[in-house]
Amino acid sequence: MIKKIMLLLFTLQFASALSQEQGLKVMTISSQKIDADTFIGYDGLGNLYYLKNNIFFKEQKEGLWQYKNISLGKITHVDIQNPLKIMLLYGDFNTAVLLDNQLNKIQKINFSENEVPILTTAMGIASQNRLWIYNSLTQQIGLFDYLKNTYQSITPTIQGNMKWHESNFNAFEWVDDDLNWYSCDPFGKITSIGKLPDFEQIQITKNKDVLYLKDKKLHLIPFQKYIRYTIEGVEKSFKKFYYKDQILSIFTDQEITNYKITIP
Repeated sequence: MIKKIMLLLFTLQFASALSQEQGLKVMTISSQKIDADTFIGYDGLGNLYYLKNNIFFKEQKEGLWQYKNISLGKITHVDIQNPLKIMLLYGDFNTAVLLDNQLNKIQKINFSENEVPILTTAMGIASQNRLWIYNSLTQQIGLFDYLKNTYQSITPTIQGNMKWHESNFNAFEWVDDDLNWYSCDPFGKITSIGKLPDFEQIQITKNKDVLYLKDKKLHLIPFQKYIRYTIEGVEKSFKKFYYKDQILSIFTDQEITNYKITIP
């Protein structure tokens, strides 16, 4: 009963937000040139991460670090939430690589060699030396202990496809093709959070703020604000955005521009 009430409240929140829209102007605070194919984001220390020619780069005041592994194919996902243990997923070879803060390889994990058959299409760093795994062979979410080299499924079969996914140490979240938003905790408990507007790109913060791109417009729905803001004063054409601590970063072909967002 409580779950149903929470789902109704979240659904009403987004329905209400879509019916109440305001413009939100931002303030430019900095910009920097960048030669990259894909902008990944910033870690908690302000270090910049990006991909160029399938090489992973970390840029900081002390210098530039890089990691490349041509034999594993294309990097399909990067997790930088722990700058001391960064995760790269090479989806074509069903392999993950863990890196330290200077991008030295700590561990390489080939999931095709695991005793339990695993085909990883979504993953991220979890707590207690584990990785979140979405195993597309079983359509289940599980946890992989990379020190013990063991895997355990923690959910029943997940229905539908994942349109978006992200994770933090304590939760794996995803949005399915019907725009339903779910979260899974380390014990396998799945919570239905609500239904989202359609999007082309999306980022959901830890405190459940939703920032998304649709039809060349960038929108922000702050958690429990019951209003949708259309971001004004940013680049109209860009490859990717990244939002953290009220700083919006816009990545174009040649530079990153950072904006300060102040929510009324």
